[in-house]
Amino acid sequence: MHLLIPYAASHSEGCLRVLHSLNLPHLQKLLTCLTAQPLDVGDELSWSPPHERALARTLGLAPGDGLIPWAALQAQRHPELADRQGDWAFVTLCHWQASMHEVTLRQIPMQGLSAAESDAFLNAMQPFFAQDGITLHPDEPGRWLAQGDVFKGLRSASPDRVLGRNLAPWMPTAAQAASLIRLMSEMQMLLYTHALNDAREARGSLPVNAIWISGTGARSGLPAEAGLPTSQATVVSTLREAALQEDWAAWASAWQALDALEIKALLADHHQGKPVRLTLCGERHAQSWHAEPQTLMQKIRPFFGAQPIHSTLEQL
Repeated sequence: MHLLIPYAASHSEGCLRVLHSLNLPHLQKLLTCLTAQPLDVGDELSWSPPHERALARTLGLAPGDGLIPWAALQAQRHPELADRQGDWAFVTLCHWQASMHEVTLRQIPMQGLSAAESDAFLNAMQPFFAQDGITLHPDEPGRWLAQGDVFKGLRSASPDRVLGRNLAPWMPTAAQAASLIRLMSEMQMLLYTHALNDAREARGSLPVNAIWISGTGARSGLPAEAGLPTSQATVVSTLREAALQEDWAAWASAWQALDALEIKALLADHHQGKPVRLTLCGERHAQSWHAEPQTLMQKIRPFFGAQPIHSTLEQL
């Protein structure tokens, strides 16, 4: 089994404070039994967060920053799109919040969005995309698979990277980005005045006022067996919500629950001789551990005191 855990750490001050009191006994024990692999080094301004880079590798995808072809992979999984080549992206409805100094992506995907509302927004948006040579295909409410030449070589930022943050560092910057920036502006004007937003606000939901483009990449970038790996990772996302909200007390509680359940089970699998792998992902880096024959030094190291778990997590 391979567990992949996003948001295992953050370099925010609030997270660093709770890390030193975080008690994760099963994780501590498991890491003394496994061998660390080389650190996947990145930074907090990368377009693709560490957990997406790590997941891409398990799926046989090239983890190019901002060019992991998630939309092309998803299109391949749709029978009616499986034979369509070209360049793809996700187009997702979202809510931007503007202040005096910045624009922040506050919600993506949109909560409480029905399939009927999604279709109504699509009907309004579709002609604008068609004028730019972009075809939208249904994927899930509020998100479409977009196919068009404009996405060729276009880096795009993951929603997980930008949610709750200033959008400026992650707006499209490729040569063809000007037309997409214009299209995004047109969608802002269109969606801002859409009648469905009155109903959403009346029931206490955030209005849909923007789109986000992500998951860009070409179908040709997918390996033949993409999406059908021999050893697929299980992504454990229980830390995500608390981390994005910077509720570090809730994040610590979620970590302890994860340690008592999934990590404990992985440790039991290791003791039973089953192949196990663990990947922890922070805001900048990701690191994997797996079972390998250990050297004598690795075997005796725990007797001299293992590295505190907070030190391991602070490195991510």
